Amino acid sequence: MTTSRQQLRFWLIGLGFLVVALWLLSSILLPFVAGMAIAYLLDPMVDRLERLRLPRWAGTTLVLLFFLLMLVLFVLLLVPLVQGQVTHLVEVLPQYATIVRERTLPALDRLLHRLPPADVERLRAAAGNYAGDMAGWIATLVTRILSSGMAIFDVLTLVFITPIVAFYLMRDWDVMVAKVDSWLPRRNIATIREQAREVDATLSGFVRGQATVCVVLGLFYALALSAAGLDFGLVIGLVSGLLSFVPYVGTLFGFVASTGLALLQFDEFWRVGLVVGIFLFGQAVEGNVLTPKLVGDKVGLHAVWVMFALLAGGSLFGFVGVLLAVPVAAVIGVLTRFALGRYLSSGYYQGQTPEP
Repeated sequence: MTTSRQQLRFWLIGLGFLVVALWLLSSILLPFVAGMAIAYLLDPMVDRLERLRLPRWAGTTLVLLFFLLMLVLFVLLLVPLVQGQVTHLVEVLPQYATIVRERTLPALDRLLHRLPPADVERLRAAAGNYAGDMAGWIATLVTRILSSGMAIFDVLTLVFITPIVAFYLMRDWDVMVAKVDSWLPRRNIATIREQAREVDATLSGFVRGQATVCVVLGLFYALALSAAGLDFGLVIGLVSGLLSFVPYVGTLFGFVASTGLALLQFDEFWRVGLVVGIFLFGQAVEGNVLTPKLVGDKVGLHAVWVMFALLAGGSLFGFVGVLLAVPVAAVIGVLTRFALGRYLSSGYYQGQTPEP
């Protein structure tokens, strides 16, 4: 067996062990993966403080404390507002249900009267079955959430262990990178370093840029919808900004939710048009200003690839898979482009017989 085949077998076996370990330990990995994500996002700030002659441990402490302080302030400011809107939702929900019933039931009755009685009975039976299946699915989903990702123990470990993991990773980040670099095979070290830099540029460009886009869009939608007088505009805007990490999903959710709510709340069509215009303007700014400036066109992570990675990661490993989806997608994308480049420059593509 040649050296190349031995190396390929070695790395494939190692990759297989890594995937199996992640799958077996996925239930306890959440605080460690979250801490690693925070350390990766905040490490450039620590590096800047270190260049200013501040000790690494002191810079790590200051950056992490600032991040946690901003997070706590955001929660303290946001929770009362969200709580007030949720309370208001409970109060007006019966009124909205009455409006929906008054507007939809007459049209539905007219439609049913035009159908043969046999078709009406089949529709009612199918609706009953689907309603039962949907209720069972929702109950199963809530049970899984309460028994896994949202259990009290998981929340406590996420709150207390994640900052500790983030602190030690940020403090020792450069040491760990140097140690991993010393383990690389010397024969291919230049190629591996080049691909690692490409992965880091892709990942940092997308994650940090897209996170900034989410914050800007969330604040814009929340303030604009609240100023337009839309009930629950603050919550819809913030959720839309958060979901904007997945391209187009946040805007689509916010557009559908806010437009439907505006149709129930407002009698003037110009106010409904104002809500629609807010999301059209936000989408235009995102596509023409925010994403090109903050994320850039050279990141190399297509929107469809990101959506597929997030769905696949969540399906395989739960919330841990969602956190790992974008880094894994970045690595696969860079390695795919590298392999494609090697193929296009090889004799297999150009029709030449490869040398032995």
